[in-house]
Amino acid sequence: MHLLDIIVLIGTLGFIVIYGTMKTRGQKDMHSYLRSGGEKKWWAICLSVMATQASAITFISTPGQAYESGMGFLQIYFGLPIAMIVISSAFIPRFYSSNVYTAYEYLEKRFNLPTRQFIAFLFLISRGLGAGITIYGPAIILSTLFGWNLDLLCLLIGAAVVLYIYVGGEKAVSQTQVLQMTVILSGMAIALVLLIQYLPKGVSLYDAAYIAGKMGKMKPVNTHFDLNDRYTLWSGLLGGFFLSLSYFGTDQSQVSRYLGGESVNQSKMGLFFNGLVKIPMQFFILFIGVMTFVFFLFHHSPVFFNNKALEKVNLSAQVKQQLADKEQQHTLLESKLDKATLDVVASKHTAQEAPSIENLKNLEQQDQQIRADVKQIISANAPEVETRDTDYVFLTFVLNNMPVGLVGLLIAVMLCAGMSATAGQISSLASTTVVDYYQRSFNKNKMELHYVNATKMSTLVWGAIAVGFAIFVKLSDNLVQLVNILGSLFYGTILGVFLVAFFIKKIGGNAVFYAAIITEIIIISLHFFDKGLSYLWLNPLGAILVIAISYVLCLAKVDKQVKEV
Repeated sequence: MHLLDIIVLIGTLGFIVIYGTMKTRGQKDMHSYLRSGGEKKWWAICLSVMATQASAITFISTPGQAYESGMGFLQIYFGLPIAMIVISSAFIPRFYSSNVYTAYEYLEKRFNLPTRQFIAFLFLISRGLGAGITIYGPAIILSTLFGWNLDLLCLLIGAAVVLYIYVGGEKAVSQTQVLQMTVILSGMAIALVLLIQYLPKGVSLYDAAYIAGKMGKMKPVNTHFDLNDRYTLWSGLLGGFFLSLSYFGTDQSQVSRYLGGESVNQSKMGLFFNGLVKIPMQFFILFIGVMTFVFFLFHHSPVFFNNKALEKVNLSAQVKQQLADKEQQHTLLESKLDKATLDVVASKHTAQEAPSIENLKNLEQQDQQIRADVKQIISANAPEVETRDTDYVFLTFVLNNMPVGLVGLLIAVMLCAGMSATAGQISSLASTTVVDYYQRSFNKNKMELHYVNATKMSTLVWGAIAVGFAIFVKLSDNLVQLVNILGSLFYGTILGVFLVAFFIKKIGGNAVFYAAIITEIIIISLHFFDKGLSYLWLNPLGAILVIAISYVLCLAKVDKQVKEV
């Protein structure tokens, strides 16, 4: 990495941390520290919501997902705009009218303290683990780049984030996220422009998209109904709707983003515009991954994208020779792929189009087989090396093909994304711990400054927990899927409780409390024992189970009285 890249990287991140720390210091009351003083405009809410969701994992894993499988991952977001409408009309007005600091406060007003604290507990588990993953994502980047100790990097990234949260609370999170999203979107736009510029002479953006389409990478919608298929139109509309409804409507890391709005209408507008721009933004990121696939049809790529990890392993001379032979086969095939791809462009809309496409597909399948052979050799001789290397695809393009200075900017993009998501999560974990447990059950009626200081201490604790989890987490599938799988284990149950709270007034606290416990046991059991069920279906299933079980318990009269809000 060039010195200029290091200067750009450190300068970008340093400015954001210092800005967030200095701009928001000196807050001494809960309203300012936990709700930004109620000053956020709709556009700041929109950017803050996007930044909390769009972690470094989004910009590492999503292009790799598109490189491998195409645009189908986009379907997970199809239910998002509908969820935004429901949250704006049903969730936000209730949260504001109840004047709560966390979403879970409302559950005590509607049900009882055990329900409030159990659902808050589920949030703390899921988001605490999620925060560790968002620290781990950007740590991989620097570890791969420089060979630095991964554990130390997790600690440094976590400490940088905790610093400005500790000083400025929710306002620091929101203000830095606006800057971070500006850097992120600018950097990714530059990457796409360069990918297009690197296309061979005579190959246009249309040609590149045409090639990608013929190779099966440009199909964003799969209308086939299959419970075992992770990404279909139906899993996206239904499972994605429930996932989005729970995440944006009941997850404190997102609820706190819009509870600091200047008014109910500002919060509604912020969420509404997030629903409008999220799918185009995700399409944009996936399209970058697709263009990376086309780029590597014309340019050299390693036969195994996680080569840095492989270099650290002691392999026998025989194994090294096997890998070298496969690398040579891959390199020889690349020249054929280059020519075959140009043939497809030249023959489109002619009689030679079908044979050209078939030839390209056959060559690509041969190359995929070579890559599979390499992974098999690695698994047999170096099992400690993660062979799923799609998380390193876009990173490989950045490191090997971006101009000096822009490499530092793109690495800063990924780190900014990781910091913004982690900041939102740790801030919400700290506020939930203090408001829903410490202030409610252990130390009531103190001065507001006492609870601000308690939240700061909680920030330090959760920062340490997130860093600890980041140190022990291992890659599973790819990171963007791991985050969604983790959320899906809990979101359905949490959402079901809120849906009962908002819409089924006859069900009381005991019924929904026991229903939530039973449902969570069922969902976790299904995930670990039914490997064929797509994780997206756990979200609607969890919500439906909570509603159904609590209704049965209501009929059994486990509640003598039902509170109303």
